[in-house]
Amino acid sequence: MPSPHDIATLALESEVDWPRDLDRAPLPGLTEIEPPPWNEVLGPLFPRGGPNGLVLKDGKTIVEWGDPDRCDLTFSVAKSYLSILAGVAVADGLIASLDDAVNKTLPGPAFDGAHNGAITWRHLLTMTSEWEGELWGKPDLIDRNRQLGPGADNSRKGQHRDLQMPGRFWEYNDVRVNLLSLCLMQLFRRPLPEILRERIMDPIGATGDWTWHGYENSYVDIDGVRMQSVPGGSHWGGGMRISSRDHAKFGQLILDGGVHDGRRLLPEGWTESIRRPTPVNDAYGMLWWLNTGRAEWKTGPEDSFAAIGAGGNIIWIAPRERIVLVARWIDAPAVDPLIEKALAL
Repeated sequence: MPSPHDIATLALESEVDWPRDLDRAPLPGLTEIEPPPWNEVLGPLFPRGGPNGLVLKDGKTIVEWGDPDRCDLTFSVAKSYLSILAGVAVADGLIASLDDAVNKTLPGPAFDGAHNGAITWRHLLTMTSEWEGELWGKPDLIDRNRQLGPGADNSRKGQHRDLQMPGRFWEYNDVRVNLLSLCLMQLFRRPLPEILRERIMDPIGATGDWTWHGYENSYVDIDGVRMQSVPGGSHWGGGMRISSRDHAKFGQLILDGGVHDGRRLLPEGWTESIRRPTPVNDAYGMLWWLNTGRAEWKTGPEDSFAAIGAGGNIIWIAPRERIVLVARWIDAPAVDPLIEKALAL
């Protein structure tokens, strides 16, 4: 049987092959493979620390490694935070139905026309919107034909692909996720970091150290107030800078069904709906990765799910086992062995 020491040793010895000076280097698999001007960084980047993380079981820390209190960029893990803010919008009645067209609530040029006008909130949340347009100087074309995972062939990334009807095709597209973020801010009429802090992070006892950075050109005026929209990752800089310990508290809230210390923070059933497989991609829910058929993590239970970001950032949750595992800057081949050891504790 593995010991906590075994888990810590594995994680510390399995650092992702990414530079630590992220503020100077092209981002691997992101701006590194994009031609100018598409690769222009629009938000701040920061040097990163080393591998760190922790494992919670039944809400208690059973092992930690590295410096889990260090705040680092977490890349696309931020997308899963957007899914939780969407749940808050549902709770507040700002979204009556996920299957409503977005332009029913937010009319405007972004959703003009028959194609974009058919896009629903569910389409945006499941990466199936097929939205066509440009946001913050980045066209959706940047991420067409994008592939993820080991052996991904991104030789056609950024090339034309005929769009399908919204809901008919799944594609991991950061421009479209950034559009969702802007739409949520327009619903709340306040910057999303304020909503997240007030409604989620402060109530669960997160530190005040985390930040969420936007782009230099992602400001809009809402009710006469200048606000910055934040991205669902750090593809072009910006994004969420947060500690593993705060990630773990967030993950525990999801594991506990959106309830913390007897107080419901998310609509009943929301944490189940975010991990319901998307019809056109059963490995993905609403901005969370799933383990359908145990295809993603062979050592993990099929009902496990995770928030995943580039650079080896992950919040992995096993509901029946009551486990939350947070790892930062870990090499992808080490994730399955790490999960296996965590399950055996």
